Amino acid sequence: MKTLKIIVLAIGIFLGSNAQAQLSVNVNIGTRPDWAPAAPVEVNYYYLPDVDSYYDVRESQYIYYGGGRWIHSRTLPVRYRNYDPYHGRTIVLTDYHGKTPYVLHKSHKTKYYVASPRKVVVVKEKGHGNGHGNGKGKGHGKH
Repeated sequence: MKTLKIIVLAIGIFLGSNAQAQLSVNVNIGTRPDWAPAAPVEVNYYYLPDVDSYYDVRESQYIYYGGGRWIHSRTLPVRYRNYDPYHGRTIVLTDYHGKTPYVLHKSHKTKYYVASPRKVVVVKEKGHGNGHGNGKGKGHGKH
């Protein structure tokens, strides 16, 4: 009987040491749209000053103001039907990591306002994760 217990214990240890635990986690994180510039760090939002809207990378949808509230939608509203994101200005928001980028809307709108919306530039802003950009590292380039 003692021999049987030793054999069972040995088999249990052997099987336990060879057992492999496998954990598979599927996280659906959105990918950067084709029209958006590559960002040096993980970016959750882009600001589109030409249409005064945001693009949420994780949710793959636009955020724009309409009817007295911020609306989340897969498409921009009809009033922007002629907007081409491939030729519009795109601001990489590295200074905000929450779920409501429009809390900084007044700042974004003032900071990135351009009198001529036809001018095509891409601005990448570097931030330090404290919710405020440092004002450095802005690159302007025509497409």
